[in-house]
Amino acid sequence: MQEVEFSILYWFQGLHNPVLDKFEVAVSSLGNAGILWIVLALLMVILCKDKKGGWSAGAALVLSGIIINLLIKPLVARDRPCWIADPSTFAQLVPIPKDYSFPSGHSSAAFAFSVAIFPYYRKWSIASLVLSVLIALSRMYLFVHWPTDVLCGTLLGIAEGLLGIIIVKFICQKMEEKKQGEM
Repeated sequence: MQEVEFSILYWFQGLHNPVLDKFEVAVSSLGNAGILWIVLALLMVILCKDKKGGWSAGAALVLSGIIINLLIKPLVARDRPCWIADPSTFAQLVPIPKDYSFPSGHSSAAFAFSVAIFPYYRKWSIASLVLSVLIALSRMYLFVHWPTDVLCGTLLGIAEGLLGIIIVKFICQKMEEKKQGEM
């Protein structure tokens, strides 16, 4: 399986050129530590009339951080491709990450956010889904994730986004029931 994944990563290496290199580094950096998604979720909570999208995104991002970084990565402890490949076979455009590879936290957070806001802000969700795909692909282009890391991070992000929606709807329903009971 690793041979297949390396062949995909080396295919991405064949796409390298100065313009695309700068673009991919910039796109990937948008996902660093989930900061973009956290800021957007906070802005939705602060600025938007319907705050449920921001709260759902926030819940999804918390789930993503816990599930990916605290549970799965240390448990699986998968080496990154850039750790084991011959350095002369790939372009090292970003600092080599120190944490484990599986699954992709960039992909998970991006898709968790995009899915969580979909019921509330469809146009923004579609734009963020496009950005999520670009971020996920950039992780392979930059040789820091295996294709299966990105795929599993994406699938987990979708599930985390759906769970974020469910959690916020449940909390809102309980708050409404409590409010009705007080009347």
